Amino acid sequence: MGGLLSRLNEEKKTTEKSGILDSASTREITGFERLKDRVHTKLIDDMPAAIMAEQNADKKRNMLRERILAVVAEESPKANVTLAQREIEALSATLLDDMIGFGPIQPLLEEEDISEVMVNGPFQIYYEKKGKLILSDIKFKDNDHVMRIIERIVAPIGRRIDESVPYVDARLPDGSRVNAIIPPLALNGPTITIRKFKKEALGISDLVKFGTLTQDMADFIEACIKARLNIVVSGGTGSGKTTTLNILSSFIPEDERIITCEDAAELQLRQPHVVRLETRPANIEGKGEVAMRELIKNTLRMRPERVIVGECRGGEALDMLQAMNTGHDGSLTTGHANTPRDMLARLETMVLMAGMDLPVRAIREQISSAVHMIIQQSRLKDGSRKITFITEIQGMEGDKVVTQDIFKFEQTGVDEKGKILGRLKPTGIRPKFATKFEESGIRLPQNIFTDTSRGW
Repeated sequence: MGGLLSRLNEEKKTTEKSGILDSASTREITGFERLKDRVHTKLIDDMPAAIMAEQNADKKRNMLRERILAVVAEESPKANVTLAQREIEALSATLLDDMIGFGPIQPLLEEEDISEVMVNGPFQIYYEKKGKLILSDIKFKDNDHVMRIIERIVAPIGRRIDESVPYVDARLPDGSRVNAIIPPLALNGPTITIRKFKKEALGISDLVKFGTLTQDMADFIEACIKARLNIVVSGGTGSGKTTTLNILSSFIPEDERIITCEDAAELQLRQPHVVRLETRPANIEGKGEVAMRELIKNTLRMRPERVIVGECRGGEALDMLQAMNTGHDGSLTTGHANTPRDMLARLETMVLMAGMDLPVRAIREQISSAVHMIIQQSRLKDGSRKITFITEIQGMEGDKVVTQDIFKFEQTGVDEKGKILGRLKPTGIRPKFATKFEESGIRLPQNIFTDTSRGW
């Protein structure tokens, strides 16, 4: 625990107020808080060398917990504070989280049902649980307390965050994705957004159970992956695109070489022959960046049978389309858009961001020949996630890319609890690429494209 003492000393320093309203300075100090400060100071002044030198994380945590309990017992009479056993345990956990965890948000990160944690300055913390955003009663002490946690996140990966570089993307040891942004850009104080990494990857049966799609849609998507169709998963932020992409990837046969390219590695592929690549940001000197475009270009020299790009955000869309058009069938990616038609427009824009002076018609021809299908994922107003469209790209008609919905979600109303009512149904149209199923020896029931009016 070589860095523990320096961390604690930083917390002991008198914090400079940043000009943002800090209600902690006006709060009444409780006996619990008074004792916490005394214990904290004592730990800083007298931290056993054995704890600082311990390398095993679990053993270090247990040793530190025992030390905290001993100091609490010692300092309680001096502070004239009597705590119940439950309060002593809470104080111990709080101090542990502050010293070697992520402060007051540590319990939220440990709760399995919570998928995202959002810190909007020190006194407003939201979390997402089962699709719903909930305001927590947890608070940080002040802005500097939030900054210490941000620095604890970014320091181990060699990143920095300060006024010259006021935002950063990072990843926690468990794979959770973190974005932090600080004043002067963040007006309400240091802001942290953590998208938690699921230890247990979901399967297609889970999405069927959640009502994200029907079993017929699941069977159809599995057939599309095995028939090596190129697919774009489209959706807004928090709609579940990465989860769906991960599930789609699980249908790729185990004897194929898969290469994944991501900005922050999140995919959990279980096939044996997977090569995982990740972009690299510039270092403190502004050098050493490896962008997604370079990663995809290098991927094509690595004999991939399938290329999976976590998300297309810019000029790399051109490289992805070229990969799809040059023999790497069955490739997958995601993009930000609210409808399949919007996704096509976004792809056009991203290709133009590559800096090549291509006519719009040429870009559309590239898209229509490369992409077979768009899966539209949406987070509805009630917090539920659904695949609202599965849309075939049928080619060009004049200057326009022609699309045809194969499945779609049809909303029928909202119940008294605000739950959105509707049904996922086929449109009754058989896709043109269905011939690829036959070529691959895949047989789907003929009625899979027939509307059976099943309610959801």
